[in-house]
Amino acid sequence: MSKVLRKQAALDYHSKGRPGKIEVVPTKEAKTQRDLSLAYSPGVAEPCKEIAANKEDVYKYTAKGNLVGVISNGTAVLGLGNIGPEASKPVMEGKGVLFKIFADIDVFDIEINETDPEKFVQIVKALEPTFGGINLEDIKAPECFVIEKALREQLTIPVMHDDQHGTAIISAAALLNALQIQKKRIDKVRFVINGAGAAAMACIQLYVSLGARPENFFVFDINGPLHRGRTDLEDFKKKFANAPADCNLAKALKDADVFVGLSVGNVVTGDMVKSMARNPIVFAMANPDPEISWDEAKGARKDLIMATGRSDYPNQVNNVLGFPYIFRGALDVRARGINEEMKLAAVKALAELAQSPVPDIVNLAYNTKTITFGPEYIIPKPLDPRLLATVAPAVAKAAIDSGLAQQPIHDWEAYKTELNKRLGLDNQVMRALGSKARRDPRRIVFAEADNVKILKAAQIVFDEGIGYPILLGDEAKIRSLAVANGIDIEGLPIFDPRSDAMEESRNKFGELFFKKRGRKGFNYYESKKVMRDRNYFGCMMVETGEADCMISGLSKNYPDTIRPAIQCIGVDEGVNRIAGMYLMLTKKGPIFLADTTVNFHPTAQELAEITLLAAQEVRSFNITPRIALLSYSNFGSSTSDEARLVAEARRIVKAKAPGLIVDGEMQASLAFNNELLKENYPFSELVDKPVNTLIFPNLAAGNTAYNLLKELGAADAIGPILLGLKKPVHILQLGSSVRNIVNMATIAVADAQIKNQQAADEAIRRSPWWKRLKKRES
Repeated sequence: MSKVLRKQAALDYHSKGRPGKIEVVPTKEAKTQRDLSLAYSPGVAEPCKEIAANKEDVYKYTAKGNLVGVISNGTAVLGLGNIGPEASKPVMEGKGVLFKIFADIDVFDIEINETDPEKFVQIVKALEPTFGGINLEDIKAPECFVIEKALREQLTIPVMHDDQHGTAIISAAALLNALQIQKKRIDKVRFVINGAGAAAMACIQLYVSLGARPENFFVFDINGPLHRGRTDLEDFKKKFANAPADCNLAKALKDADVFVGLSVGNVVTGDMVKSMARNPIVFAMANPDPEISWDEAKGARKDLIMATGRSDYPNQVNNVLGFPYIFRGALDVRARGINEEMKLAAVKALAELAQSPVPDIVNLAYNTKTITFGPEYIIPKPLDPRLLATVAPAVAKAAIDSGLAQQPIHDWEAYKTELNKRLGLDNQVMRALGSKARRDPRRIVFAEADNVKILKAAQIVFDEGIGYPILLGDEAKIRSLAVANGIDIEGLPIFDPRSDAMEESRNKFGELFFKKRGRKGFNYYESKKVMRDRNYFGCMMVETGEADCMISGLSKNYPDTIRPAIQCIGVDEGVNRIAGMYLMLTKKGPIFLADTTVNFHPTAQELAEITLLAAQEVRSFNITPRIALLSYSNFGSSTSDEARLVAEARRIVKAKAPGLIVDGEMQASLAFNNELLKENYPFSELVDKPVNTLIFPNLAAGNTAYNLLKELGAADAIGPILLGLKKPVHILQLGSSVRNIVNMATIAVADAQIKNQQAADEAIRRSPWWKRLKKRES
């Protein structure tokens, strides 16, 4: 089974439910007759009259200022070529999704059935009143040069052909840092460029803007080297036609400092890299196969700095690092275009960001303790949450300084704060966890593999490299179910705890279980018999290290799934009570809710323990917990037993963890209304600290709250995440979707990574040599 995106999965993603990937959502209330009268007739006439009197008011009364047109004719789509405007639409919708999730920019995708450059320009020009900016996409060369140049000259809004300038901007930032590390000057180095299409020529021109000298470029296209004798070169390419007519790539690379590939895979060899100058730089950016593989290039030269277009190697040149933030900055100052100064500002902002300390959420995503500036980190990671508030202000400032801005920004700190508020951390959190899981996948037991949803989720988990599924259940039934539903489970291990083949494992697990539970209600015979149950068998696989984590509960009652986990694995040291927590992905960012599944009426001591367990789990997401203990009372406004219980729980928590940001008792409305909190309870720890964790006084409150949020569509629910167990076993809710199961598997793998490391650290701390070392240090 191949770990690639499957054709059917991609088709289902685009076709299931509402077809496509985007929709239009009203930003104003539209529920009552008055709302409709304001939204349309007769109220809409008022902003129309204002705009007619002053055309610039269109930015005040409509969405134009945050709306980008992603426009293509489908003549050069990804690696698919000239497939036409209709076939390009999924790509354009996808570009719209990226604009939205990375920079909160709205998009209309426009696919134009026109290949004549002049007519194409006229069509797009006629659309100018609709948009605040134009992102040209997937238009073939050389027409793309003509189209972009004409539109930049004729329109008064930002226009950029991302295929050209996106790669140029990102690679230029990487180049600046690579040159710094290799101790080379851009005006002295010799470049070899393989490819002379839109992206390659934009790279060359931007490198020249940074100080590279045109005479230092050797450029190759499909017809060979660009040389003075060629008569088929456009004017802007002629100044880079420096190579001898008989030159080839191998000759050009001898003693070259920098190779930039935007061509096809596997055209550069290790021997060619060996012939390059000391401390060479290789940007092999062909996709999916680079001009030379990472392993071959690094094997050829230890002093090499390399970048590719791939996400599975360091230094990925990814356009998503650029276009969302460039347009964000341009739109926010109502720039009349995107000029060279703005592009160079983005380059320098990206280069400088890579040299600053990396936030924890990025280390989490890439499963490292510390990513630091150096040969394998010369460009920021796409999941870096600082990109929006770093690149967009740099672009906006360059627009102001170069005279293109029509709406200058005066308070830059307030602008950066506003940018950070535009996007919650929800997508970043799940993307970071997914990336973390994929970098160190673990073995996941799926205890209910005779369920179609579980099998679909297991296939996705394996295909995406999140983990290695282990399927429990009747093998014949599982395989039949997989075939009937087109699910590929080839190569995945299937164990049936009831089968004769598993008798040895049942006996082994039963012996170990009896040692744990022999004085707690299980006799020797029952200890072995219970191993026929998939939940007990799966939990013992995790307990003995034959698996790293387990997912179950889709078709069983919650208590019946928790009980085996507690009995087989047990709780963490110092933990008296487990709890359940949901992660709710909201527009304001991730919100954690506990306890939502386990404890009916916790005491103050138990509520404090639940709070501390939740705080520990929130930190594992690389998020600082800011906790509200909820009640119907605000800081003693009620003297009821329940209100006093919550206040006492807070006192216990602060005694055990003085540095934890936690307050209560308080009403949920107060927790999320900072102005009201500041005005009435200025002493609260949560003033000016947005709450991200809610602790409920009892199970009924927590369970009701999460179900209401989920069913009303106010948030996506991930969970329940089980807190307090020694090893990760997570329990699904009845009827969980495939998406939720995959999310839970991702969290289980991340938990397994952390708990395995904690166990390893504890083993080291208990070893004799560690004790001797600490004694010597003291």
